[in-house]
Amino acid sequence: MTSKSPAKSLHCGGLVPSNHDRSSLTYPERHSQLVRQRGGLISVPGKLKPPTSGASRRLTKLLLNVTVQNSFGPVQVVTSPENTVGDLIKQALAIYVKEKRRPLVNQTNPEYYELHYSQFSLESLKTGEKLINLGSRNFFLCQKAAKFLNSSTYDEALVFTKFMDLLL
Repeated sequence: MTSKSPAKSLHCGGLVPSNHDRSSLTYPERHSQLVRQRGGLISVPGKLKPPTSGASRRLTKLLLNVTVQNSFGPVQVVTSPENTVGDLIKQALAIYVKEKRRPLVNQTNPEYYELHYSQFSLESLKTGEKLINLGSRNFFLCQKAAKFLNSSTYDEALVFTKFMDLLL
């Protein structure tokens, strides 16, 4: 019968470091140091590491969600950040028509539409404004309001305001 030496065991492939060897090992104090050490638990390939120099990173594409008035869900548009609001309106309408979404739009001319931050926003965005300066990625597209009221709608509005005065 052979006696086991203290350096050998059935665990860990048969070799276990002696007490002297264990003291020479260094252990990280935190889990984050495991990741940061070369050859730690997680190693990041050189291609995926962020640039160490002062090179500025620039957006090349934006994913924007444009909800068309009365439609079920938003149209997703991938576009350049240098494009303007007018370009976004054109692209969103083109995608909406191409995907044959319902309800069908009456006009496909972008001049008949305006873009808002949300459906509750009264002020429309300027068509010449750059998309990168807007600060939002979700928009609402609706038809422009009629500039001139015909006489029948004017009469209806007048009757409605008189009715409102009566309620007050």
